[in-house]
This record gives sequence, C-alpha cells and structure tokens, in this order.
Amino acid sequence: MPMIKDIFYLFFPKMCSCCHEPLVQSEKEICISCRFQLPTTEFTDERDNQVERAFYGRIKIEFATALLFYRKKGLSQKLIFQLKYKGRQGIGNLLGNWLGSQLKESKRLPKVDYIVPVPLHPKKLKKRGYNQLTTFGKSISKILDAPFITDVLIKKSASETQTLKRRFDRWNNVNEIFYITNQVIFKNKHVLLIDDVITTGATLESCALQLSKTENIKISIATMAYTE
Repeated sequence: MPMIKDIFYLFFPKMCSCCHEPLVQSEKEICISCRFQLPTTEFTDERDNQVERAFYGRIKIEFATALLFYRKKGLSQKLIFQLKYKGRQGIGNLLGNWLGSQLKESKRLPKVDYIVPVPLHPKKLKKRGYNQLTTFGKSISKILDAPFITDVLIKKSASETQTLKRRFDRWNNVNEIFYITNQVIFKNKHVLLIDDVITTGATLESCALQLSKTENIKISIATMAYTE
C-alpha cells in the first residue's frame, strides 16, 4: 500500500494552497516555505492586543486573539480563500491545530467550556456544502477538550457578503440576524466564539450580544486572521 500511495502521489501531487507548487508528502495544505512566510500575530500572549481593543466599549470579553494578519493579496488571504471557496477543508485542520496549540499554552485564556462558530445561513451552507469553520473548530475542540457546538447559535437571515462592504454598511448588515436556541446550556459557562477573519468585528459583536443574554456567561473570541 505505501508503494501504491507513493506512485499515486508522484503523478497526482497535492498543491500548496498559497503558491500552488507541489507539496512533498510530509507537508499538509501549505509548503514549508509559505508557512514560514505567513504573517503571524503573536496576539495569544499579548494583553490588550488589537483584537481585544476592537471590542472595547462594545461587548465584554475575557480574551481575544487571531492567528494571522489578513492582508489583501497576501498569503493569508489566499489560504483562507482556498478554505472558504475551493473546498480545501484541510486548511481548517491546519489552522485549528496551530491556533489550538497556542490557546492551550496560553496563561491568559481561562478554561473553555464550549467552542461555538459564527454560523452560516442554511441557504449559504447548502450552496457551499460546508461551513469553513467546522474543521477549524473541531481541531481546536480536540486540543482544548471542549465540545464544538453548532446548533445553539443560529443565523436567521441571509446577509450579503461582507467582503466589499464599507465599515458602516457592515454594522447595518449584521444587526439582529442571529439568535440562540438554548440559553440554559451556556449558563455559567465560558464560550469561545470563533470566526475566520475579523475586520470591523461587527459579525462577532452581533453573535456575542446574543450569547450575552445567557445568565453569567463568559465569552472569548478566536479567529484565523485579523485585518490590519
């Protein structure tokens, strides 16, 4: 079997999600060269980092971080694009394991009880076929030993894509479009809310506001990337 696998890989190699060069068998989703070029933030161990400051005066959070800086036409944008729109769900595993390891080692993050992704509307989920946060969240869940919950925070209306919207339009676009199906489950618990990219924080704030209706809940935020 290993020989057959080697021959198959020789003729049909997987390509790097960033530079599109062939990967060697030990590489996962991105080549070593591109991985070292990815712009990491080091926010996980930085108090009052840029993600945390983005929510000052808006919502109460315990902790916030992002793994990468998101730069237009940069490697992080290419990587997340491949995950969201090209079916490269292994990228979610890669980033989830990477960030999950940082979170586990962090002295700032309180123990997490549940991991909750920003949900997709059912129509968008059906069209895309998957939520780009699923493999990401499950990988973090495994490392932190905290359940990954997808059926409590729900998106009730299909908002337009946020990518090209101006800051003000983003805020209006996410107003009151999420709801909670079960407030009891998160009572007295610490929830880690996850997303792919944070720009203005409007979507995450809208989700957090719904979660905060639960009695004595604590909320933290972790994303794949932060837009500079």
